[in-house]
Amino acid sequence: MNYSVGQVAGFAGVTVRTLHHYDDINLLVPSERSHAGHRRYSDADLDRLQQILFYRELGFPLEEVAALLDDPDADPRAHLRRQHDLLTARIEKLRKMAAAVEHAMEARTMGLNLTPEEKFEVFGDKDPEQYAEEVEERWGDTDEYADSQRRTASYTKEDWKRIQAEAADWGERYGALMSADEPPTGEAAMTLAEEHRQHICTWFYECSYEIHRCLGEMYVSDERFKAFYDALRPGLAEHLRDAIAANAARHTA
Repeated sequence: MNYSVGQVAGFAGVTVRTLHHYDDINLLVPSERSHAGHRRYSDADLDRLQQILFYRELGFPLEEVAALLDDPDADPRAHLRRQHDLLTARIEKLRKMAAAVEHAMEARTMGLNLTPEEKFEVFGDKDPEQYAEEVEERWGDTDEYADSQRRTASYTKEDWKRIQAEAADWGERYGALMSADEPPTGEAAMTLAEEHRQHICTWFYECSYEIHRCLGEMYVSDERFKAFYDALRPGLAEHLRDAIAANAARHTA
């Protein structure tokens, strides 16, 4: 079988001018010519064109493509292996780029105006927008959600690092309190429960005692929150829930 230049252009998704150029620079010279002098391409020519287009898609200049394909010692299977490796690497790079773009889009939705580098610096391998869609679905129509969105939209990297540092310091002190066998209804536990509420009020939204009590219940009933708090110290989620309830009761009695 042999094919005209128009047919090959249609097969490969390139222009006739491109095929003429490849012929002019001896990159893809058709195996035959018709009696009228028109280019006729064989199946072997199509195989070579496929190789050329692979390398071009990967950004190789035409001179390097010619050198690779015309190497007398090259094994055709080696070309395929090389192309597979290059394509696999490119796919991984594009996958990471797509993930970064998705995170940036979510960050805009959440109001987290940080660069990817800043996000990794602040949050490490924890995705701050992991549950953004769920949060919006559950609380998107509340004043507290709107207030949190408005506040966090202006936060800088330093603000988020300060929030993280305050939370980490609070977690260490609450763990120490439990190590000292302080009861959740004791003064020390209620004081840290109040500090927990104030942290939310300061950085996110006005957290009433009733809302704080509901949060405490969620820290136990939602396995994700429970895992987070219990990772600080086993049993911390239940202890904090009871401390929040006791603190709310003393302030609303």
